[in-house]
Amino acid sequence: MLYKFKSQAAAEVIMLQSTGDEVLKIAGKTPGPTGIITVEQIPGVISALQAEIKRREALPKEEKKEDAEASGSDDPIPLGKRALPFIELLRESAEAKKDVVWGV
Repeated sequence: MLYKFKSQAAAEVIMLQSTGDEVLKIAGKTPGPTGIITVEQIPGVISALQAEIKRREALPKEEKKEDAEASGSDDPIPLGKRALPFIELLRESAEAKKDVVWGV
């Protein structure tokens, strides 16, 4: 499954299921085929993603590998790079006061 995150304020962001699931869990959302992040929720989602990115960047190299394995990710690309387009979508959506949806 692919996640296609959409907003009336910005271009779509497409993620593989594993990355989309990970980002949604960090955001406090239940991964699934459809969903919404409301304008009111966007600041908290951005903060949660940025906090997790900083936490992972601060880990020693060996712990980063263990952390990635524990989260089910075998992607060598750090979360900060994978989540950047999604964070930008969220920022643009918040600025335009538009929700972000997927699967609709």
